[in-house]
Amino acid sequence: MRVAMLSYRSKPHCGGQGIYLRHLSRELTNLGHTVEVFSGQPYPDLDPGVRLTKVPSLDLYREPDPFRVPKLKEFRDRIDVEEFATMCVAGFPEPKTFSSRVARLIAERVDDFDIAHDNQVLGYGMLEIEKLGLPLITTVHHPITFDRRIDISQTRNPWRKFTLSRWYGFLRMQGRVARRARKIMTPSETSKRDIAKDFGVDPARMQVILLGVEDSFVPPTVPRVPGRILAMASADAPMKGIATLLEAFAKLRTERDLELILVSKPQAGGRTEKLIDKLSIGDSVRFVHSVSDSDLVDLMGSAELACVPSLYEGFSLPTAELMACATPLVVSRAGAIPEVVGPDGLCADLVTPGDVGEFAAAIGALLDDPERRARMGRAGRQRVDELFSWRAVAATVAAAYAEVITDFRRERGLTQTPGITEETTVADR
Repeated sequence: MRVAMLSYRSKPHCGGQGIYLRHLSRELTNLGHTVEVFSGQPYPDLDPGVRLTKVPSLDLYREPDPFRVPKLKEFRDRIDVEEFATMCVAGFPEPKTFSSRVARLIAERVDDFDIAHDNQVLGYGMLEIEKLGLPLITTVHHPITFDRRIDISQTRNPWRKFTLSRWYGFLRMQGRVARRARKIMTPSETSKRDIAKDFGVDPARMQVILLGVEDSFVPPTVPRVPGRILAMASADAPMKGIATLLEAFAKLRTERDLELILVSKPQAGGRTEKLIDKLSIGDSVRFVHSVSDSDLVDLMGSAELACVPSLYEGFSLPTAELMACATPLVVSRAGAIPEVVGPDGLCADLVTPGDVGEFAAAIGALLDDPERRARMGRAGRQRVDELFSWRAVAATVAAAYAEVITDFRRERGLTQTPGITEETTVADR
């Protein structure tokens, strides 16, 4: 099959959407399919054999100059004007403007592809793609409605609440597009349930397809660093629960020699840095970011335990990656995290989201029990081996592609499906 994969921002370090795109596109290519990624900035890291078509935006949120004012010569068309104007009134324009740009590109190349795959853009332009004659399938990792609720609930500033509601204004569009999507793939039963509830999508049009873990995530070959605790999360995003972890760590730090490593880049002077100063733990907390894949694996394997304090996750790929490194876990009983780690105490201790006391008690108990940490690590690695394979993900996604293409062509009275034979369909399954 010839696949156009569409993603408005796709660099792996921007989050799970970029990781999903990179590994899925590689494994689809390894299965013999042709994949071309259409992406806005920041552009993805792709493997050999996967083609990239850049769909440049004004890149208004780039580092080190976020919320920048472009020069007049940078404006190319009305979509650029809309993008800048939306930012100026505190909105987030990228899903809508990317979808408009990519629909315009696809219109010129409809015959080059058998299917288009929307990686949680959910912009109005996606609805135009099927009108052009190309079937569309959609991935929704989780509904961003949860991010909005948590962000707004955790700010007391009325003006900040207003600007946050403006920022998340794109969710109305995403809900409308999701309700009209032909088929939605999502990585967990939790996400499926929440997409149905918050976006009003018929569960019969959704399919749960687990995510994979890259083969490079393996248990360490050297001893772990005593007292080292690790967490991977956006430091200043309230939904990631880092404040809970910092307060729990501060309690433990008064009586133990501990180090906390946060794989994140905090906002200078942001809420996380302020809380670290308030708790007087700056000498024991270290931030690490922009590390290579191999260094990240080494870091994951160096910790005695890791924490996932999120208030919600649609899957939590870092949790599965830590399990692959045989790192024992203390995690929130939130969103899809229990689905990823399995029964309480097997690969992780599950605690109440946002409960500082529970987190501190669970971390302390696990630090005091090296035999249980070792058992947890082995169980986590075994669970990853059994459930989380990118090759298996790609084969299941390819089967979903074939079903959508067949359904699309049947609706239009077409009998021949280009690029798909009975043999390839069976092999993809």
